[in-house]
Amino acid sequence: MHPVLKLVVQRIALGLLLLLAVSAVIFLGVEALPGDTAQAILGQSATPVALENLRAEMGLDRPPLERYLSWLGGVLTGDLGTALSNKADIAQSISTRLGNTLFLAAAAAVIAVPLAILLGLVAARYVGGWPDKLISGVTLTTISLPEFVAAYFVIFLLTQVFPIFQPVSMVLPGMGFWGKLQAIALPVIVLVMVVLAHMMRMTRAAILNVMQSAYVETAELKGLSPMQVVWRHALPNAVAPVVSVVMLNLAYLVVGVVVVEVVFSYNALGKYLVDHVTKRDLPVVQAVGLIFAAVYIFLNVAADIIAIVANPRLRHPK
Repeated sequence: MHPVLKLVVQRIALGLLLLLAVSAVIFLGVEALPGDTAQAILGQSATPVALENLRAEMGLDRPPLERYLSWLGGVLTGDLGTALSNKADIAQSISTRLGNTLFLAAAAAVIAVPLAILLGLVAARYVGGWPDKLISGVTLTTISLPEFVAAYFVIFLLTQVFPIFQPVSMVLPGMGFWGKLQAIALPVIVLVMVVLAHMMRMTRAAILNVMQSAYVETAELKGLSPMQVVWRHALPNAVAPVVSVVMLNLAYLVVGVVVVEVVFSYNALGKYLVDHVTKRDLPVVQAVGLIFAAVYIFLNVAADIIAIVANPRLRHPK
């Protein structure tokens, strides 16, 4: 087997093993939550007989290991179970909301990734100068704001001071592509503000680290302009750390949008999770948590594989 292919297979296998371990942690964590699911559904006036019957109906009277294996078997066959609160099929409910989450994350990534790399290149080119100080100062300011604070600031600015957008991001069935983009404009702006600084600063740091190499000095002695040195020599050799931080922030855009979705009442996976946490709907919490974990692990494995392919030194066993 080719060494690169072998490393890729190893990373994928490790990712699957990690996902299996995470599924057990999610199941145990949800099981350890205080309170009684049957009591939460039937209310405080429920009789002991009714509680016992409901627990038996939901399978809560079975041993935890048996319930975990049953749940895991259902996940492997595409059966995520039924929501306790409304008896809806969880897989069907998640499918539409996951699409909304991915659409929001993709729209934010299309703006944030190129902009972060460009700003990182400019900051590295003019390190110590006013462009570097201005870019670093603005991005550090945005990253210091909690998500909900940034969200309410954007809502106030763009719906009250400048009434351009609506404060609620409603994506309705049958809505066109441009209509969806207009609907999610505010949460996209907030997400770009949150993730931009991480990617920009990592790009800047990676390029500055490469700029100290001997081959960069040789390129400068050949008469190449500073931007040519950055584009042709520094950036290609700084791909591995840049790709890693980009993938981590893409994972955040999918997994960490819960607060943003709740603030803007965006009907997606994060809001779906929060709504059912308040109802103590354990099957929904387990299913959504597993999907978030799978996305995060997949993007980290993808970042690892891209870094290995882009940097030949990482393929060496030492």
